[in-house]
Amino acid sequence: MKTLHILTLFCIASLHAEAVKDREGAVRADKARMENDARWAYNDIDSGFKQAKLTGKPLLVVLRCVPCLSCMGLDSAVLMQGDELAPLLDQFVCVRVINANALDLTKLQFDYDLSFSTLFFNGDGTTYGRYGSWSHQKNSADTTITGYKRALEAALKIHAGYPANKAQLAGKQPGSVPYVNPTAIPKLAEKYTRDLNWDGKVVQSCIHCHMIGDAMRASYRDQKQPVPLEWIYPMPAPQTVGMTLMADQIATLSDVIAGSVADKAGLKNGDQLVSINAEPLVSTADVSWALHRSGDEASLSLDVLRAGVGVSLKMDLPKGWRYEADNSGRVSAWSMRAMAAGGMNLVALNEEERKQRGLSRDGMALWVKGLGMYGPHATAKKAGFQKDDVLLQVAEIKDTISESRLHGQLLQDHPQGELVPVTVWRAGKKLELSLPMQ
Repeated sequence: MKTLHILTLFCIASLHAEAVKDREGAVRADKARMENDARWAYNDIDSGFKQAKLTGKPLLVVLRCVPCLSCMGLDSAVLMQGDELAPLLDQFVCVRVINANALDLTKLQFDYDLSFSTLFFNGDGTTYGRYGSWSHQKNSADTTITGYKRALEAALKIHAGYPANKAQLAGKQPGSVPYVNPTAIPKLAEKYTRDLNWDGKVVQSCIHCHMIGDAMRASYRDQKQPVPLEWIYPMPAPQTVGMTLMADQIATLSDVIAGSVADKAGLKNGDQLVSINAEPLVSTADVSWALHRSGDEASLSLDVLRAGVGVSLKMDLPKGWRYEADNSGRVSAWSMRAMAAGGMNLVALNEEERKQRGLSRDGMALWVKGLGMYGPHATAKKAGFQKDDVLLQVAEIKDTISESRLHGQLLQDHPQGELVPVTVWRAGKKLELSLPMQ
C-alpha cells in the first residue's frame, strides 16, 4: 500500500544553477529507478490524491530538480528513507514528480526558486503545510534530515486533528493565480507542452520550477502592468522581518535583529513559533508562506512557546516591508536583472568602499559587479554601462538602496519599453546614461 507520496517536482537545472554534467542521463536514471518504486508514485499527482482519499492517509509532495546539485543531499536522504524517516513515510501516500509542465497552480503553490520542496495535503485537497530549506539549497552535500523529520511529524499531527481544525488551515490554502498551469502562461505556452518528450530530448522539454515565476513576471511586463510584489519577492525569508530560524527545528528563533519588525513584536532568541494567525506551523516554509500571503501592511498574531510557557504576540508589518527582502541569491534574480537592470549585477557599497571611491556616506551607491553579454542581459552593456560603474541615481530613486529593492521599485513603477535616466560614477566623474526597461 502506498504511503505519503513526496511529489518531487523535477525542476531541471537552469543555466544559472550548478548542475550535474549529464543532465539528460540524470533525468532518465531517476525515472528508471523510481517509476516502479514500491513507495513512491512517479509523476502522477492525481493518483496520489485518489490513494490518499482511499486510505485516509495524508499526501506528501516533494518538488525536486533532479539534475540540480542543490539539495541533492537532502533528496538522497529522503529517498534512502533510513530508520528515522521510514516509519513516518509509511503513514503518508507518497508521489514523486520530476517536471512542472502539468502542475495545477491552483493547488501547488510553493517557493518555485527552490530545488527541493515538499507540500502536505489531505486527500480532499486541503493544504496542511510546506517545507523548503535554503540551508539545503546552499549546501548540496547537506543530508541533515532532523528538520524534515519534524515537518513530517507536524503534518501528521495536523492530519490527526482534521477536519476539526480545518478552519485554522484557511490561511495555508493557495491564493488566486492568473493561470491554471504553467503551459497556460504565454511565455511557456510558446515552447512547451504538458508532457515530457521521453522519446527525444527530455531535458529540453521540461519546464523548470523557477521558470513559473519568470514567466509570470514576464506576462505582467509584456502587458505593461506593474509586477505584483508577491511575484517580485515570493516567499519572503524570515530574515526579511529580522528573525533567523534554526534549520533543524520547525520554527525556533536563533537570532533576532535589534530594531527589526520581529524585535518590535517582542520576539526573543529561543522562542518557538507555534502558530501564525492561528495556523499551525510545519516548518520555516510555513513562516515564509504566512509572510507571502500578507499585504503591504499587515498585523500577524503569533503564538509563541518561550521556556515552556505560551506567549501571545502581535507582529506589525509596516508599509513597504517586502522591499527589505534580499533576492540576490535566488534563481529568479537572474531574470529580474535583465528586466529591471539590463543584465547588471549590482552590489551596494559599504561605508569604506564609498570612501575609497570618493563617494558620500549617504544615498545610492550600487556597484556594477558585472554585466551580461548576451540577449536581454546585454542591454545595459549596449547602453554604455561598464563593469565597476557605480549607480548614484536611477529614475527618481537616489536613496541608499539594495539591488533587490531597486528591482522591485523599477518593476512596479517603470514599464517595459521605458528609457530610465541613470546617473553613474565612473573614474571620479558623473555620467548620464539611459537604461531600457525590459
